[in-house]
Formats: sequence, C-alpha cells, structure tokens
Amino acid sequence: MLALALLLSLAACAARSEPPAPDYAPDEGHRLVVYTSHKEEVWRPIVKEFEERTGIWVDVVYGATSELLERIAQEDKAPVADVMFGGGIESLETYRDCFTPYTCAGAEHILARFRSPDDLWTPFSALPVVLIYNTKLVSPGQVVGWADLLDPALRGRIAFPDPAASGSSFTALVTMINALGGDREAAIRAFAENLGGVQLDSSGAVLTAVADGSALAGVTLEETALKRIADGMDIAMVYPEDGLSCVPDGSAVVKGAPHEENAKLFLDFTVSREVQELLVGQFCRRPVRDDVESLADLPALDELPVAGYDLNQAVRDRDAILMTWAFYIGEDAP
Repeated sequence: MLALALLLSLAACAARSEPPAPDYAPDEGHRLVVYTSHKEEVWRPIVKEFEERTGIWVDVVYGATSELLERIAQEDKAPVADVMFGGGIESLETYRDCFTPYTCAGAEHILARFRSPDDLWTPFSALPVVLIYNTKLVSPGQVVGWADLLDPALRGRIAFPDPAASGSSFTALVTMINALGGDREAAIRAFAENLGGVQLDSSGAVLTAVADGSALAGVTLEETALKRIADGMDIAMVYPEDGLSCVPDGSAVVKGAPHEENAKLFLDFTVSREVQELLVGQFCRRPVRDDVESLADLPALDELPVAGYDLNQAVRDRDAILMTWAFYIGEDAP
C-alpha cells in the first residue's frame, strides 16, 4: 500500500518543471505524455510515484485547461499527449471528440454522482465552488451568497478569473447563474459590471488578490481556500447560502494516444484508493471513491445548499455563455 508519508515527502521536494530524465532514453513502451492544468504541488507527487511503481517515464506539459484542450484538438491528426489530467468535466465534455472512453480499474467504487455516463472521462476529485473574503476588510455576514457579489460596495474589488481560460471559473459562473435564477443574460451582465471590467488571468491569482486586500472577495474552490487558510492567509471561506455546485475535475485518454495502455494505467492510478487518500490528507480535496472519507471537519455534501447544475446544459450553452460574458466584461468574444 502506498505510504502517505512517502507521498508527503515527495510533495515537499524542490519544484522542477519536469520529472528528471533517466540515464537512458526509454523505449516507446515505457513512455507517457501528460498534459495537465493541475498545480505542480498536485501533479508532481502523483507522477513521481507512478513512475517509480511502473517504470514508465512521464513527460509533463503544464498549462491552462482551455489552452491544453485546444492544443489537443489541433494535434488530432498526430496526437502528442496521451492523457489530459485536470480540468472541469464541462471542459472535457466540450472537447469529447478528442478523447477515447475508458472504464477505469475500481470503477465500482466511484460514487455514482461523479461518474461519466459513458466513461469518456475519469473523475479525479470533487470540487465545491465557494466564496472567500478578506477577514480584515470585510465583516462576517457581508458575503454569504452569490447575490452579495452584486453589491455595489464590492464593485471592482472581486477576484474572479477569466471563465474562457479557467475551467473552474466557468463552473463558478454557471453555478452563479443557476443560483441567482431569472434571466441568464441579466445575471451575467450584473456580475460582469460589478467586476468593473476586471478579471484575473488565472484561478491561482484569486487567493493572493483577496489575501493582500486588492480584492475584498473572490470565487474559488474549497480545497484551494482550505489550504490557504491553513497557511495563515487573511481569508475566510463560506459556502454560498443560495447554492453551490460540486463538479469534479477529471482525466481522459486522448484519442489516438501514442501510449494508450500507459495512459489507461495512469487513469487507474489517479483513482486508486492510495491516491484518493492522498487527495484528502495532503490536498484538502474531496475523494470520488465510496471507500475513502473526506476530512472529518468538513460538512457532508448532502448537507450543503446546492444550486441546480445541469452538466449537459452547461456544455451545450458554453459558447453562448462565454460570448455573453465577453461582451459585458468588455472584451472580444472568444
């Protein structure tokens, strides 16, 4: 069984852009190319342990979800990547023609709410969307739901990434639309206008902006907020009382992958009990397996207010939502 202590020590290793190359060039049967939008602190220990277990040499290419998916689409005639590791499942579904369905080992332990109906993608972790605020500049109770992000007092001081670039930000935007109800365009317009035309380049910038006071409040994922609060940042997290979503991120095998069997082994590994336990203990994420418990002090998902979230509709309406967003945020449509 994979020792948690081993993975913790791997996660603490000095950051490198790629795993170290072996002293020899491995043959094609022992290679894997992973495109990932996960932060290095997440992918590195998992990739490292996978290499040591299997003897497979992994090349990791990091980038934003949308950037990597577009690259996969452009490489469809001669695929380079074997696996897309990361990104909200809406994004993976949008590019579904780029992937090959695969039923992972241990699929019977994947919670039904997080399974792909046709196994196009394999879920990795469950990611509730939450709100955060600066504890020195915002009073408790001032930001408790999505409706509060429309308060003129917060105009121009809300940290929100570009939903065309960030998969988690797109999930958050759809969640907000569903939670507010009413006319979709009106909700998008009101929120975009209260941002004051300002959106961040990446989801990682949200926590910094709120913690240093350049933003009063922001939208992020539960696991990111929990980790930064534990690091001592001046932020507090709230589950929006008007409803949240908990859409998993996932992994998928690239259609025509040069190293398809190795890609399948990697997907199996990402949902293994050992890695799912690592997600909980090291990354403050919620597992997708029914035999792995979340952190004891977190509320159960069934206890949280949930905004209606229709994955198929989110995928179907993605382009229209992003075009409307771009119009009101003051940019050219993507």
